[in-house]
Amino acid sequence: MAHPKRRHSHSRTRKKRTHQKLSIPALVPCKECGRLKPAHMVCPFCGYYRGREVVVIEKEKK
Repeated sequence: MAHPKRRHSHSRTRKKRTHQKLSIPALVPCKECGRLKPAHMVCPFCGYYRGREVVVIEKEKK
């Protein structure tokens, strides 16, 4: 395996690391309840996906 002969400068290392960052998850409004949910996933609040109820969510009793 190759090893670097000289150390990398701070700016060169930081230029390389500019792409190592977290992205904000894409959230879209649910068509049934209107709350934000991850795209292409079942809504955790109402249980609907693409207009159909997939998961039965029990309502909290007051």
